[in-house]
Amino acid sequence: MLRLINIIVIGALVVAAAWVYEIKYASTRQAERVAKLRSEIRREHDAIAGLRAEWAQLDNPDRIQILAKRHLTLKPLEPTQIDTLDRLPERPVEIVPPGTADPIGALIETMVDPEVVTGAVPDREGDQ
Repeated sequence: MLRLINIIVIGALVVAAAWVYEIKYASTRQAERVAKLRSEIRREHDAIAGLRAEWAQLDNPDRIQILAKRHLTLKPLEPTQIDTLDRLPERPVEIVPPGTADPIGALIETMVDPEVVTGAVPDREGDQ
């Protein structure tokens, strides 16, 4: 009986040692994964910082002004180009009232000559 208990205890110790080894190995893998992710995050932060620096250089107003002068044929704004609001032309009359469910159908209904809408050619009196 004592030998059986000794064998069971030894077996339990072997199983416990294997289980502890598996936990240690899994934790080592997770620690390596965390270190790898931190390294990738650091690399991405560096890339973002480099892109922000590049964007700041590209977004520099002086640089944009130089490029605009070089590539665009813009002229300075003349004071005569600015006008008052009372000299603006009137807004065109809306043919279709706003909120119409079928604006194309309402537009066709407002047309006087339906043959003009379809593009049909009127018959001549002698032709048939």
